[in-house]
Amino acid sequence: MLAQLTASTSLHKTPSTAYLLVLLPKGKSLPRELPHSELLAAVLKRRGMNIEELAAAPVAANATDGGLVAWAMLDFAKAKFALQTQARKAVQLLLAEQPAAITIVVQGEGEQRRQAAEAAVYAAWVNGAPLPLHKKKADQRKPLQKIALHGFDDKKFFAGLKAQAEGNLLCRTLTVLPPNELTPALYRKRIRDLGKQNGWQIKELDLKALRKIGAGAFVAVAQGSHDEDAAIVHLSYKHPKAKQTVALVGKGICFDTGGHNLKPARHMHGMHEDMNGSAVALGILLAATQQKLPVNIDCWLAIAQNHISPKAYKQNDIVRALNGTTIEIMHTDAEGRMVLADTLTLASRKKPDMLIDFATLTGSMAVALGSRYSGVLGNREALLQQAVQAGQQSGERLCAFPMDEDYEPALDSKVADIKQCTLDGEADHILAARFLKRFLDHDVPWLHVDLCASRCEGGLGSVAGDVTGFGVGWGLRMLQVR
Repeated sequence: MLAQLTASTSLHKTPSTAYLLVLLPKGKSLPRELPHSELLAAVLKRRGMNIEELAAAPVAANATDGGLVAWAMLDFAKAKFALQTQARKAVQLLLAEQPAAITIVVQGEGEQRRQAAEAAVYAAWVNGAPLPLHKKKADQRKPLQKIALHGFDDKKFFAGLKAQAEGNLLCRTLTVLPPNELTPALYRKRIRDLGKQNGWQIKELDLKALRKIGAGAFVAVAQGSHDEDAAIVHLSYKHPKAKQTVALVGKGICFDTGGHNLKPARHMHGMHEDMNGSAVALGILLAATQQKLPVNIDCWLAIAQNHISPKAYKQNDIVRALNGTTIEIMHTDAEGRMVLADTLTLASRKKPDMLIDFATLTGSMAVALGSRYSGVLGNREALLQQAVQAGQQSGERLCAFPMDEDYEPALDSKVADIKQCTLDGEADHILAARFLKRFLDHDVPWLHVDLCASRCEGGLGSVAGDVTGFGVGWGLRMLQVR
């Protein structure tokens, strides 16, 4: 549950509150009517700071009435990601005490106040709602309940921002759940409940149905699990004024052991988060539904586990995918591209105007970018440029990678139509995209997002936690410019 927001354009009266955040534009002097200006001046003097240094780090102090006041300076010449980071660090000075309510004052010109309000309120929403935690003292955490904003008021704007925060929170909540609480069966139940709450049409293709239609790439991965609870789940959101349809595809591997090519312990730890791509797709779908965006959305979730068992697929197996392509299995830990292959075929056969898949897919993308950017590849140069631009505009930054044809020979197989991957791992993020491209029908416009920024130690942008929800804000931006 997100905190309730009340907003006012008034700046004439200093709010009386136990927790106050003041955001001001970068400048060389204190603005007029700055709340607690004398206290701030004393703090800066004590620390030997000048006012401009607030742009590098926020400060906080106790007021005479016992309240906590924080000040931060936003540099509006910087990119949105930088503004989000500045606002998040300032908000965290207050949220560290788990307040029930905070007050935010934004100053500056009209557009500056809008940007400051967006960054601060969003940071308060996504960081003020606790994620699931399995500790005895977890129930003692206090969620933020109220936000009072002074300096900007636009109900329509905040409705959209709150929907994005809800989508981000859903994504992160699902991602942090332990694997025994988010098996494919339990995940599918959660999705059905979400579908009922939001009016989505839902269709589940279980293993029996997938075997019947010949989705051998997906089945090869899922057959290693004792419980045959894997499925491709199709959710649909329709809008009466929609002129385009966008397909979202998400990798939903609830736990990844690596299969017969078993991961070592330090690489297997955290593999319950390998379903993050599906959580991003669900977060986008939820936010778009709450905003009532005029676009039709087909959301396809590839939900399974990659287990080791006598039935599990193995190296040198040859499997036939839904579109008839035969695949030589090279490494059982490259399961993500297998479940996505058949899911992409199903999604592309509907001929959407744009198809985006999300997946925590390759270690090589993390090596290339670390955890502060995610990578994107696609089959339309203009669409790639739009994706990178949407990353700058949303604060969820993407780097575009090449996918030229001369990479393709690395996937040539002597015994099948294509190799699943190579064993040396070189440029695997690019080869994985080349592999996935083989399973698109009708040459639909397509983007592949490799989510190496799904987890960033210490937080990223607006989000203070390690699990970031990266992709929800970017995906909404992509939908809004259609």
